[in-house]
Amino acid sequence: MKRRSFLTNAVGTLAASSVFPSFAIGKPGKSANSKLNIAFIGSGGWIARQPYEQGCKDENLVAFCDVDRDRCAENMKNWKTTQPFYEDFREMFDKMHKDIDAVVISTPDHTHFPATLAAMERGIHVYTQKPLTHNIWQSRTLVKAQDHYKVITQMGNQGHAGDGIRQSVEAYRAGVIGDVSQVYCRNTGPEMGGQHFANPATMPLPAMPTPEGLNWDLWLGPVANRDYHIDYHPTKWRTFYDFGLGMLGDWGCHTLDTPVWALDLDPPTLVECLERKNSLDGVIPAGSRIRYHFPAKGTRGPVTLDWFDGPQDWKEFGRIDKFGAEHAAHLGRACWMVGTKGMMGCGTHAGAPLILPEELHKNWQTNPPAASIPRVAGGPFREWLRAIKGEGPEPGSNFHYGAKLTEIILLGVLAQRFNTRIEWDAKAGRITNRPELNAFVKEPVRSGWEYGEKL
Repeated sequence: MKRRSFLTNAVGTLAASSVFPSFAIGKPGKSANSKLNIAFIGSGGWIARQPYEQGCKDENLVAFCDVDRDRCAENMKNWKTTQPFYEDFREMFDKMHKDIDAVVISTPDHTHFPATLAAMERGIHVYTQKPLTHNIWQSRTLVKAQDHYKVITQMGNQGHAGDGIRQSVEAYRAGVIGDVSQVYCRNTGPEMGGQHFANPATMPLPAMPTPEGLNWDLWLGPVANRDYHIDYHPTKWRTFYDFGLGMLGDWGCHTLDTPVWALDLDPPTLVECLERKNSLDGVIPAGSRIRYHFPAKGTRGPVTLDWFDGPQDWKEFGRIDKFGAEHAAHLGRACWMVGTKGMMGCGTHAGAPLILPEELHKNWQTNPPAASIPRVAGGPFREWLRAIKGEGPEPGSNFHYGAKLTEIILLGVLAQRFNTRIEWDAKAGRITNRPELNAFVKEPVRSGWEYGEKL
């Protein structure tokens, strides 16, 4: 049996189970070499060093792909790699898909979806960095793809694999802080004009010479053609809605993870942009306030979640004034879940909970609820690799969960982008009050970049 056929069949047999089957590479039963063949799409900078250092270097690295050869040079040198290098992931898959078991996708947001789906279509397991996709239709399509292709998936919001978020979820489920109806999440960025965000004077950006080693057309991928500018690549693309999703897209999948998991939040019925700083067309603001309205579910009542980015006047906005906490930035926490008995604070990447009032925190530490959620050893990449090998359960941030969290984020981004109120029909997947904005629920793509239409 060929390697690709064997792996696809092995996973497909028990894909509906939470624990996936063991397999040996190349033939049934255990083998002397049970290492996976892994490829990287996006091979430059720290974003590629992260999976390399956190588990993937212990497997067989068989191919690397990036549109910017020069930017990858340092990693390629340090890793002493002699494996094939491609500019175009489509060419890599066409030539090597039978030799690739799994792929890590670390491209800018706008190319997550085509790279991910191209892998899944070939039966390749995928780890895709957050946010999972650039629009809601793409997120929902990847859920269909996971069910159809039966591969192991993981979205890269690292905190979801940590002990801290599990402690928070278990504490909430045990009723430690009571019933929660209000959540506050925040981030102090973006720093416009800093290392990761541009501060353009005009739009569109003026043309600049394309750097040697960069395939600019491939970097654009599905997005409409435009001239190269250094603010787009290599580090500041999140500034522009065509490519990134601002602070909410960059950090929301981390910071909103705890309340979404703990409160079992489905996509909201309403999202409001309460305020945003002025910005040029297509450019994120230097600050905003977004309010989500989540409907009641099960025994839980409705929940309001406020997101803040940029500098805020905490004397006026994000007031809590309960349990000794003044506002959403109390004690520097990035997230506060306010309950009837107390409140729980978390960091930007979830992390260990802080419970207020202090006496409640001490009681929780002395008598914590039973650990009902299995712990993850070694972080999200090893969680994903073990699942592929059948040595552990399905990753917690698989695409069913990751797509839901991403959809929540994307609805906030749309409200922010157009400074508006979004009334969302989740069942139909449509904006009902501003139907013209449905063009951004499923964005147009350039010819040759159509993926997922048959799903």
